[in-house]
Amino acid sequence: MENKTILEELLLKKSQQKKKISPINYKKRLFVLTKANLSYYEYDKGKKGSKRGSIEIEKIRCVETVNLEESTPPARQYPFQIVYKGGLLYVYAANEEGRERWLAALHKEIKDNSDLLNKYHKGFFINGKFLCCNQTCKAAPGCTIWEKYVTLCCTTGSVKPLPPVPQALWKRRSLLQVLSPDKLVPKMAVAQCNYEPEGNSAIRLVTSNKYYVLQEEDSGWWKVRDLEGENSSVSEQTLAEEQSIAKHDWYTGNVSRAQSEQLLRQKGKEGAFMVRKSSQAGMYTVSVFSKVPENKKGTIKHYHVRKTPENKYYLAENYCFESIPNLIHYHQHNSAGMVTRLRHAVSTQVNKVPTTASLGNGIWELKREEIVVLRELGSGQFGVVHLGKWKGQYDVAIKMIKEGAMSEDEFIEEAQTMMKLNHPKLVRLYGVCSKSYPIYLVTEYMPNGCLLSYLRSHGKELQPLQLLEICYDVCDAMAFLESCQFIHRDLAARNCLVDSTLTVKVSDFGMTRYVLDDLYVSSLGTKFPVKWSAPEVFHYTKFSSKSDVWAFGILMWEVFTLGKQPYELYDNMQVIEKVSQGYRLYRPQLVSDIIYQIMYNCWHELPEKRPAFYQLLSFFEALKEDNRA
Repeated sequence: MENKTILEELLLKKSQQKKKISPINYKKRLFVLTKANLSYYEYDKGKKGSKRGSIEIEKIRCVETVNLEESTPPARQYPFQIVYKGGLLYVYAANEEGRERWLAALHKEIKDNSDLLNKYHKGFFINGKFLCCNQTCKAAPGCTIWEKYVTLCCTTGSVKPLPPVPQALWKRRSLLQVLSPDKLVPKMAVAQCNYEPEGNSAIRLVTSNKYYVLQEEDSGWWKVRDLEGENSSVSEQTLAEEQSIAKHDWYTGNVSRAQSEQLLRQKGKEGAFMVRKSSQAGMYTVSVFSKVPENKKGTIKHYHVRKTPENKYYLAENYCFESIPNLIHYHQHNSAGMVTRLRHAVSTQVNKVPTTASLGNGIWELKREEIVVLRELGSGQFGVVHLGKWKGQYDVAIKMIKEGAMSEDEFIEEAQTMMKLNHPKLVRLYGVCSKSYPIYLVTEYMPNGCLLSYLRSHGKELQPLQLLEICYDVCDAMAFLESCQFIHRDLAARNCLVDSTLTVKVSDFGMTRYVLDDLYVSSLGTKFPVKWSAPEVFHYTKFSSKSDVWAFGILMWEVFTLGKQPYELYDNMQVIEKVSQGYRLYRPQLVSDIIYQIMYNCWHELPEKRPAFYQLLSFFEALKEDNRA
């Protein structure tokens, strides 16, 4: 049934110009629509030729008309667009009736797709920008409400019912974090940690994976399903495999290829290695560093762990083992076809407080006797920061607040609210010890320290894609704070931290309200970091999510300059004067035109003209996808 033709017609197709230098051309193609695909073929002398392209129906996100360009010839009077994951296709029908026929047929086939767009671009993308809004990224969020979206997604003003899923599972609310507050689409949540099913339930949660929330219970349980509309059960063998390797210090889980290379180069020892999840589902990769004479930086090899038909594991075919730990143990003593033997495990494991630990539930005043202070990590605006142990086993960071550094009563009143802001890209606040001095702020421990220091010491080792990933991590956290209507007020590289897997997390959100020292220049009795501040902050002390967006643009600049000081030639008063006159930071050498445009958009003089964080997040996701392709 999936291959049965629904609609077939000769249409004009505009070239997709996947490279900026590609010329624009228009070709007649035979378009064939089935349940599974929209395909187009060469057509010559009344005969169907070879296939020239195909789009999976489930990947289509929008189908709509396009505004005509100026001086459009008669053959191109009836255009429509097909927006899909990874691309944008413009097609021309012969007449209005034909265009309506295709729109209706495609709308019918895509109505159940899970990620339809609620906004689209009504103008063509030509010469590197959309004619309707001048955005320069082809995957930029739409500028016009797609009215058909509401019709496709909703019935009688309520959310379109989701298809029934076998054994959708009730999950504890504390395991999930809401992502989308939009009432027109199903609520989404992201898993805060792995959660294995108990009893007969078929769905497990995977850290950072997204799920639809089908129903909420007052008791704190949610009924969820995964985005594919299927249960998320995995085989016993897969679970056993994961459990057998998770306890080993060489296993790093979901570390990306780029992150693994950075961690191995930081170790810099011959035979430094780690085992991580492969980008291919269900597979594992062994990544190894080796010093080679011809390359001063050394070389890194990535080996897939493969299986024989008898379910034995191997890296080199002649050496097969019953389990991955046995395989690793063998290669720790024998290279057996690898670039070097596995000598030094690079671990990303720290004794983190589990997400499900009972630090929540309103218990925000922690027992001082349960916290052991270890070595000093550095000093911040409030006092000295130490590494510590909570309950003798969990690594935590302890900020010891020096007397007179902060407005204590106000902060402690707010601490409970801040503790509830849980997101994978936010540094968690576990609680406070406020009964005696010094006051302790107990937070998540981030082994690689502050982002600014990390950029200055390791920035030259980072690839542009990794710098983009850093901006994405920060934007992800800020989009969450924005959705909670929480303003950071002091977003900068110095207030972001780097964890053991090189993931960047935002810290110290909202803390500037309690500063009592002279770190920041005062204006109208309010303190703020001038070089990261939007004009409405230093003129009117008006903070909002849009002033956070301005600061995020400055942070992006810090990231792509590898930790330079913004406006390094000017003092604070000069910065206020120059920014007020329209001066903006220059484009860093490592920044492409598209990324600089994103940065520059964050510095629009009018706050309402700046993008929202959720829009910026869409940009970064599209750029990451382009880089992967």
